[in-house]
Amino acid sequence: MTVIKNIAKDRVLQITVAIAVISLFFAKPRLADINFSTLWSIMAMMTIIQIFEYLHILDYFAYRLTSHAENTRELTWLFVALATVAGMFLTNDVTVITLVPLYLRVAKRYHLPEILPVTLIGMAANFGSAFTPFGNTHNIFLMNHYHINGARFFSWSIPLLVASVLLLVLFTLFVKKQPIPTVPVRDIRIQKRPTIITCIVALVIFAGVFDVLPSWVGAIAAMALAFAFSPKIMGKVDYAIVLTFAGFFVIVSVLQQIPWVVTLISGLMSTEHSVYLTSILSSQVISNVPSTVLIGKFTNLAAALFLGSNIGGLGTIIGSMNNLLVYKEYTNFGRHHSGKFFLGFFGLNLIGLLVLGVMGWLILDFVY
Repeated sequence: MTVIKNIAKDRVLQITVAIAVISLFFAKPRLADINFSTLWSIMAMMTIIQIFEYLHILDYFAYRLTSHAENTRELTWLFVALATVAGMFLTNDVTVITLVPLYLRVAKRYHLPEILPVTLIGMAANFGSAFTPFGNTHNIFLMNHYHINGARFFSWSIPLLVASVLLLVLFTLFVKKQPIPTVPVRDIRIQKRPTIITCIVALVIFAGVFDVLPSWVGAIAAMALAFAFSPKIMGKVDYAIVLTFAGFFVIVSVLQQIPWVVTLISGLMSTEHSVYLTSILSSQVISNVPSTVLIGKFTNLAAALFLGSNIGGLGTIIGSMNNLLVYKEYTNFGRHHSGKFFLGFFGLNLIGLLVLGVMGWLILDFVY
């Protein structure tokens, strides 16, 4: 019952279902438009993430690294670095849910700055997840939809990661060097054999994302492992995101059959730069995941869509689901009023969007 309640109260899923139901009055969705490979891959990733959570992998590294910080800037650097790497493998959502409360507990204890560091942790999680095909759900969709191989994907993501890291370094320079006491290390131990087995299953999932194996193989392997460790793990899997993606496919299938919608979107897909800008701007309004699914049905310019959808995660609080989670975690654990954090978070994200948006334009012109 808890699983059903969690699915039912997911606000994004509620909105998606409502729009999907309304769309059914305009046309009948086509089964061929639903990308089941993407759904299997997302299910697999959501399951393996919960297994890593169960094994406390991220908690272990978080407490080990933060114990070495001597001032606020070093602490921010460590959290940003960990968020970037964790986002690559554990997704931006899990990274934020774990690291933002951890940082805020340390910040509250020692009266450290909150708004800039927390914003940078959220940005770093976004940038890290953009680097790998399995770091976030819209990259999984792009891999399956365009049948992108690993070499091609990383030829896109490496320049973006370099530009993103430069932006993060620039922002961290504005964190004041305030001395802090040594952060105590909790006694968190990694279970070696379960961790190794989990990593092997993760490789099977990654093989599915890269089309080396059928994507359903990784999903079944992950679910079997979860049941083997503890059936309770499956109760914590984010099924709502899988259902939300299914809803996106239904909505997009209907939109593809409405002439004026096809004409409007097709008119914005003429060049790489128009796809890039459309992806960024639409992400600010409907979030980068549904934006990617929608635009992906109307263009073959995958590189521009990849770049725009990942940079479009910056900006407004709905630019990506990750941004909403950062805000939610701050309201739960932060010291300042949520309104003050919202203004600071939005302002920093907007600056980041403008700077990285220009860098992305240059990457599109001179690197891709």
